Amino acid sequence: MLAQLLVGSALICVTIVIQAIFIGAAIKMLTHFGARLVTGSQIARLIITLTLVVLWMLLALSVAVWIWAGAFIWLGQFADLETSLYFSVVSFTTLGFGDIVIGKEWRLLSGLIAANGLILFSLTTAFLLEFIVRLRSAQTAQED
Repeated sequence: MLAQLLVGSALICVTIVIQAIFIGAAIKMLTHFGARLVTGSQIARLIITLTLVVLWMLLALSVAVWIWAGAFIWLGQFADLETSLYFSVVSFTTLGFGDIVIGKEWRLLSGLIAANGLILFSLTTAFLLEFIVRLRSAQTAQED
C-alpha cells in the first residue's frame, strides 16, 4: 500500500508542477499580448484568444494523462499504450466505466488518478475564470 501511495503522490506532484508551468506560460504570454487583446471591440479576437487559452490548458491536461498512462505501463499494468491511455483518460476524468481495471496490487492508483484529475480540472477552471474576469475588467476599464 505504501508503494501505491508514494507512486501516486509523486505522479500527482509532477502533474501539478506541469500544470503550473503551463499556467505560468499562459500568464506570461497573455501579459505580453494583453494590451492588444482588449483594444477595440473585436469580439473575434476575444473568441480566438479564449479558444487558444482553452486548447493550451487542454494540452496541459493531456500531458498529465500521458504521464499516468506511461506510469501504468512502467508498472506492468497494461501491455499496450492504447489500453493504458484509455484507462488513464477514463479514470482521470472520473468517468470510470470499469471495463478495464488495474491489478489489485496497484488499485489505489485508480482513485489517486481520479483525485488528480479533479485537482487539475479545478486548477484549470480557476485559471480560466480568472482570465475571463480580468479580460472583462480590462475591457470595461477601456470603455470608461
